[in-house]
Amino acid sequence: MRLVVGVVRAAHVEATAAVTAVVTVLAAASGRTPGACALLGAAVLCGQLSVGWSNDVVDAARDTAAGRKDKPLAAGTASPGTVAAAAATALAACVVLSLAAGRLAGAAHLTGVAAAWAYNLGVKRTAASWAPYALAFGLLPAFVTLGLPGQPWPPAWAMTAGALLGVGAHFTNVLPDIDADLAAGVRGLPQRLGRRRTRVLAPLPLLAASAVLVLARRGRWAGRAGRRWW
Repeated sequence: MRLVVGVVRAAHVEATAAVTAVVTVLAAASGRTPGACALLGAAVLCGQLSVGWSNDVVDAARDTAAGRKDKPLAAGTASPGTVAAAAATALAACVVLSLAAGRLAGAAHLTGVAAAWAYNLGVKRTAASWAPYALAFGLLPAFVTLGLPGQPWPPAWAMTAGALLGVGAHFTNVLPDIDADLAAGVRGLPQRLGRRRTRVLAPLPLLAASAVLVLARRGRWAGRAGRRWW
């Protein structure tokens, strides 16, 4: 049981559940059938699990050196081999489930998952650390709409809002660990900006995403595809 709890905690449960829920709700709002909503939710769940587990495996040595007892691998409640196997299994399931939703839709989702893995594997140490978040979140609406009849792309506002939410999530997620990251040589964009400037800037992408959604709801930036979502 201790091992199971450790593996589950290494999956970044809160973020995984939140992203899965958002995509499932978007699928329902787009008129997808319950079965299709479940398929999309399962694909996103597996993708998020693979990202969360791979993140902890990649960071295991750094977290251990930093004494991160909140991290299962550093605390010894889960082994790197077990979590790596779980990440590989989840990724394989994500590929199958994503493509089952349609080739274009699946390609959009898998591109986002690949961006998240790229972040884990090294992009987070560069000034472009925000880009995988923007790409992955921005493509989530496309995963929903490209499986609809006619395979339409989502409206621009939906992808823009998603990308902005992703950048905001990146800044907010990194903020508590900036000092430890800098000590470990991680120099993504928030780390380069520093704690004070990151704290000031973190809410701005989230506010911008909210503004985009408000404008879209008022019909100022929706278009025909966008109006179907409201």
